[in-house]
Amino acid sequence: MAHELRTEQAHEIAVSDEAAAYSADALMQLALEFEASHYAQIRRHYEAIASERDHDPRQPDLFRGQ
Repeated sequence: MAHELRTEQAHEIAVSDEAAAYSADALMQLALEFEASHYAQIRRHYEAIASERDHDPRQPDLFRGQ
């Protein structure tokens, strides 16, 4: 009986491959648009707070050379 319940629940939450691909594409597009519009602001903020901290050679510089 418990096994039946689990398979029924799995069918209820199953998503078609086409719907999953559409969702993934939409989320990727949203992420790219966010990055394009906010990257410069994020970088300025990072640089502002990074200059206030002591330099620690063990911490990688995420924006070096960009």
